[in-house]
Amino acid sequence: MLNLKVGGVPEHFNYPWYITLKNKEYTSQDINLRWQDFPGGTGAMCKALREKEIDIAIVLTEGIIKDIINGNPSKIIQTFVESPLIWGIHVGAKSKFKSIDDLEHATVAISRYGSGSHLMAIVNAYNNGWDIDKLQFKVVKNLQGGIDALTNGEADYFMWEHFTTKPLVDNGTFRRVGDCPTPWPCFVVAIREEILEQHPEEIKTVLDIINNCTADFKSIENIDETLALRYEQQLEDIQKWLSITEWNDGKPISEKLLTSIQNKMVNFNVIEEKIDSGKLIKIL
Repeated sequence: MLNLKVGGVPEHFNYPWYITLKNKEYTSQDINLRWQDFPGGTGAMCKALREKEIDIAIVLTEGIIKDIINGNPSKIIQTFVESPLIWGIHVGAKSKFKSIDDLEHATVAISRYGSGSHLMAIVNAYNNGWDIDKLQFKVVKNLQGGIDALTNGEADYFMWEHFTTKPLVDNGTFRRVGDCPTPWPCFVVAIREEILEQHPEEIKTVLDIINNCTADFKSIENIDETLALRYEQQLEDIQKWLSITEWNDGKPISEKLLTSIQNKMVNFNVIEEKIDSGKLIKIL
């Protein structure tokens, strides 16, 4: 039996992995797949791929593109979530800041450099015409670190997925002053090159299983109630999230799409220059 480790954020986007693991769908195909939560997000997963702690990552598109360009020996296989990620822009409940415009010279909390919270802070600055070189960052590791930094004044604002942080807005920990959607599909499946070379058929099996689950995910009976309970969300928030979220049905990612994304990332100063998009992907 082949042992594989897959990592992802502990958020509702990845519930299909829980379902397929619970149903032992990988075990039935002689694959011992193990899931690992990464509360630290994309930066932590990129590091884990490099250090061979995981084999597969469900990771933010912009983060893994940047890290592969910087030498991560992994390849993008397909998108996982086709729709954009909605990043909420949050300040502490008692913050003096009232709007996005107020945040131009403020300190932004990020989980780590190269993470989605870091790269999307740059995108948000670009969208608002700010000087990206003057952005000030405070590394906080994860969502709890962001809560602590905004509460004790070590940072002024923090960007994290809108619906994951909605309970913190509801309970008065955060105030949301705006949103910033990713200008590209938000999550992709990235796999270490070594694993792709040695076990292409097993990887294809894993993808077939998860894509089959996501294809029918929204039609699962009471899935909205299940997600609301598991992730401590309001039912109406989960229903709204489901209505705007689309998973990939198994299509491989195209060089054309990645070239378009890289062009935007260059414009946003997220990467210095683009590379041949064929070097970012592997078609099974």
